[in-house]
Amino acid sequence: MILPSKHLTQDRALLTVGGRVLTFLSQAKTVSALWEELNKYEELVSPGMPRRITYDWFLLALDLLYALGAIELHSGLVARRTA
Repeated sequence: MILPSKHLTQDRALLTVGGRVLTFLSQAKTVSALWEELNKYEELVSPGMPRRITYDWFLLALDLLYALGAIELHSGLVARRTA
C-alpha cells in the first residue's frame, strides 16, 4: 500500500501519490485545492481514462505525509513542513 508491490502499481503507491502532492505545495493550499490539482494532473497524463486515484486514497497519502512530518496543517491550509 505504501510501496509498489505485485498487486499495486507504482503510480498508485502512497509514496508516489504523496510525492506528487508535494510537487503541488509550493505554497500552502486547502485540501480541496490539492485534490483539484491532482485531478488536473491525472487528466493531462491520461486524458479520457477513469480516475486512478480516489479521494480516500488521496487522503491516505496526505495522512502518510503528515505522519512522516513532510506536511503541516495551519488554519485549514496544508503546507510543506520547514525544517
